[in-house]
Amino acid sequence: MAIQTHDTLRASPRQYARRRVNLEELLHRILVYALLVAGSVLFLMPFFWMVSTSLKDEVGLFSLPPDWIPKEFKWSNYAAAVQSFPFLRYTLNTTFLTAVSMVGSVLSSSVVAYAFARLRFPGRTFWFVLLLATMMLPAQVTMIPTFILFKELGWINTYLPLTVPFFFGGAFYIFLLRQFFLTIPKELSEAAKIDGCPEFFIFSRIFLPLSKPALATLAIFTFMGTWNDFLGPLIYLNDDDLFTLALGLRSFQMRHGTRWNVMMAASIIVMMPTIILFFTCQRYFIEGITLTGVKG
Repeated sequence: MAIQTHDTLRASPRQYARRRVNLEELLHRILVYALLVAGSVLFLMPFFWMVSTSLKDEVGLFSLPPDWIPKEFKWSNYAAAVQSFPFLRYTLNTTFLTAVSMVGSVLSSSVVAYAFARLRFPGRTFWFVLLLATMMLPAQVTMIPTFILFKELGWINTYLPLTVPFFFGGAFYIFLLRQFFLTIPKELSEAAKIDGCPEFFIFSRIFLPLSKPALATLAIFTFMGTWNDFLGPLIYLNDDDLFTLALGLRSFQMRHGTRWNVMMAASIIVMMPTIILFFTCQRYFIEGITLTGVKG
């Protein structure tokens, strides 16, 4: 009995220290989660207020103190928002532009990124640095020369200025895919070359299937940028039948700016596809961002 009591006394300080460490870890996790929840609520408050406003009537918009939860949900605001402008036509126009832009961006950027990552040619480093240097130019600097170029080509009031540039790749997208391609072992491509596989098949059958997270990330970026683009369609489109949802929302605001509940309902309808896409493809988005840049 004495030996057991002595062993118990010897073990108790270790158990006490272990429990103290576990308690500190628990308190640390609680603090971290509390800060994350508080930050999330802070960032989501404007969206919650937008949803709340979209469900209020005209009287509830200016009630003091403001009501976060409307007394009566007025779902007819969404029907009024859709009927206030050619919503279906603008949605089809935006969908077409987004789909074409995504296809062009993925195809062109992946080909150029593969060349910079795996092919050996003179001046490869120089041309890649020059490509990255174009990212330092703000879009406002090249806006007027680009407009003059498209005007001389006769592309104004068409979808060509909004889609063709995506088929020539983007510096950021090329950099993103190049960094991902560098993480793929060289042994795979070398083994394929020994078996007599051409370079194009190595790219299409080995690299592209292994790069789904990075390609999904690129597609999400392109989707969000094209779907929410306002400046591009504003500059190049003049015909109302060619307008996108961003331009339609702006025209709706100019006509019905005082109807804040209907305006918020229209804004939520326009932004809903990007929210759904982000949460459904969040795993690919995070994985693609995390795995890029592992090798320089």
